[in-house]
Amino acid sequence: MLEGDDVPDFEALVRFLVTPFLESPDALRLDFESLSGGQRLWIRVAFDSEDKGRVFGRGGRNIQAIRKVLKATGALHNCSVHLDVYGESSQDSSGGHDRARPRGGRGGGRPRRGGGGRPGTGRSPRRSQSQDDA
Repeated sequence: MLEGDDVPDFEALVRFLVTPFLESPDALRLDFESLSGGQRLWIRVAFDSEDKGRVFGRGGRNIQAIRKVLKATGALHNCSVHLDVYGESSQDSSGGHDRARPRGGRGGGRPRRGGGGRPGTGRSPRRSQSQDDA
């Protein structure tokens, strides 16, 4: 349904969202493919590999935000929008969610054995003097 006067300019929107992260904005390449009678739009972007870290951002936050804006804009026009980045691997866009979390630290690891400690201390109960003598 991306036909008519009320159609957003996705090319300008993608350029507006991605260009601030690029050292060389002239290297940005866009490709658009409309499927299912305009109900789906695939946007493919390519840029210099040196800019990849800035475009994706820490944990993939930047690219996730860009994708959300594009999907929300498409949803306003009854269209699903998908953004592909040339040379992107599945880990690049996942935001680190599929990586194993390191063990240890607060809240991780196995539960403690016993569970009969003093409340709030994580320590075993003290033995009284009379128990030690027996």
